[in-house]
Amino acid sequence: MRMDILEFGAPSSGMPGGSEEALHVFVRMLFSCLVDADSLDTEAFSEPDLSSRREGWAGLAEIEARLAHAMTNFPREGPVNEARWQVRNEVMAHASESPGFFSLTVPTGGGKTLTSLSFALAHARANGLRRVIYAIPYLSIIEQTADTFREHIGAHAVLEHHSSLDPETADERGLLAAENWDAPIVVTTTVQLFESLFAYKRGRSRKLHNIPGSVIVLDEAQLLPPDFLDPILSILRVLVAGYGVSVVLCTATQPALASAERSGRKFKGLDGIRDLVRDPGSLATQLDRVSVEWPGDIRARSSWEDVAADLLRNHQVLCVVNTRADASALSALVPDSVHLSASMCAEHRAKKLADIKDRLKAGAEIRVVSTQLIEAGVDIDFPVVYRALAGLDSIAQSAGRCNREGKLSRGRVVVFVPPRSSPKGHLLQGEQATVSLLAAGLARSMPFRPEGFRRYFDLLYGTLPTLDRAGIMPLLTAGARDAEMSLRTAAGKFQMIDDAGTTSVLVPYERGAEMIRRLERSGQPDRDLLRRLQRFAVVLHEREFRSLLAVGGAREIVTGIFAVEPDRYDDRLGVVVGDASIASDLVG
Repeated sequence: MRMDILEFGAPSSGMPGGSEEALHVFVRMLFSCLVDADSLDTEAFSEPDLSSRREGWAGLAEIEARLAHAMTNFPREGPVNEARWQVRNEVMAHASESPGFFSLTVPTGGGKTLTSLSFALAHARANGLRRVIYAIPYLSIIEQTADTFREHIGAHAVLEHHSSLDPETADERGLLAAENWDAPIVVTTTVQLFESLFAYKRGRSRKLHNIPGSVIVLDEAQLLPPDFLDPILSILRVLVAGYGVSVVLCTATQPALASAERSGRKFKGLDGIRDLVRDPGSLATQLDRVSVEWPGDIRARSSWEDVAADLLRNHQVLCVVNTRADASALSALVPDSVHLSASMCAEHRAKKLADIKDRLKAGAEIRVVSTQLIEAGVDIDFPVVYRALAGLDSIAQSAGRCNREGKLSRGRVVVFVPPRSSPKGHLLQGEQATVSLLAAGLARSMPFRPEGFRRYFDLLYGTLPTLDRAGIMPLLTAGARDAEMSLRTAAGKFQMIDDAGTTSVLVPYERGAEMIRRLERSGQPDRDLLRRLQRFAVVLHEREFRSLLAVGGAREIVTGIFAVEPDRYDDRLGVVVGDASIASDLVG
């Protein structure tokens, strides 16, 4: 049995780290060692050729050298590039520090993606760590990030693991390594990382023993879901304290995760976080490239017709709204606009994003209406961005798509009050926190500065009734000293994306149409074909799904597997139901 976890701070007693919150992690790690060793031994016996195909990954030292060489070709001229190099040099000065919690607070466009990878590689070398795990909240940007890494460190140095991975482009070694994350660089989703850490099933547990001794970079850390913040922060504390892990909280809008007293409640957060950038406030001023226009009257709602008229007055403009229904409604009022939402399958969205970038580069006229899937991490640069009122972090991320490269003296960001409020839940809570900041005059005076985000997140977290909505921590800690932990129940409750009341349907977009026909002809769920069809799937609210079925817009092609009819998948909008109502396009 592989006992890799013993290399990185093996617990000396039955209560690792001396707290109830740590025991379930130790049990999971032991289980992971057992099931992965069993799987690998079985594979070596029954399919010995597969074992040899798992090998050949580049070492971290080689990868670090490749990245350092690639960075020598990066431009240094101009204020934005000068700031990016300043950030990189300052961050790399901390690479030799001991493992722990770090924050990398860099405004959008400040080069934090490659800087964070450079830090992680150098930090791993300095501390004898063995891999880098890069966790990203949006499927819409994970492929972009993985492609950026491959461009700079080699096509075969990165394991990309997420539900939307295209098997057509994944090599066999990568597919094998996805089973247990035995690779030097893992690019995955935040959902995949944390749901694996709380999993009880054999398949998802195989990778856990390869997490000790890693540098975990949490990209866009502000998107950690508040409903699960207590269990997420708990397991991060245990990994850092007992398993030799370093965690880098990487974002332009740093959440307030340090322990604090909020609204009469003690918030147990992450203590001892070290800032990799000494003065994020000065950096924010240096990289400030936009002027923000806030609504004069927060109670005065704009109609979609008014917003559409404003968009039509701009040659190139992006408008980010809060729901798929809003995106569909506004897009219909802007002729020739590009619509972008999770009503479109991953393959469709990727092609739309590529087309948007090409048209921007060519200086062509383009107006994009998108849900929030475009606002974090997507490398795109508009001169003007409109943003429906939302959480301050969301507004700032949308602003990061404006004048990103600093080609204009100032970009223009317009915040407007949409016809209706955000849906109940985290989106509405964020909007209300922003309204409170506006009422106090703080959002206008320091909108995208670190102190503004601290006030925003303090307000957001302090007003939430709980940061453990599903009650996960009591399931894992109440009986820990008697070794009574409800691991299976906790795993069932730890669902970062609430898929209750939703159905995934296959859509006939381009080559997806032929694969759907093949699946239907086979009459049974073909595992390989279904894996390939993941890029051609859309998640629908149950009401939408039932509406489609009622009008013959979807059919069951194999037991339990449904496909959308061709006339119900639009090349501009994606799945057309008639009433797109899913609130959020956050994905995992």
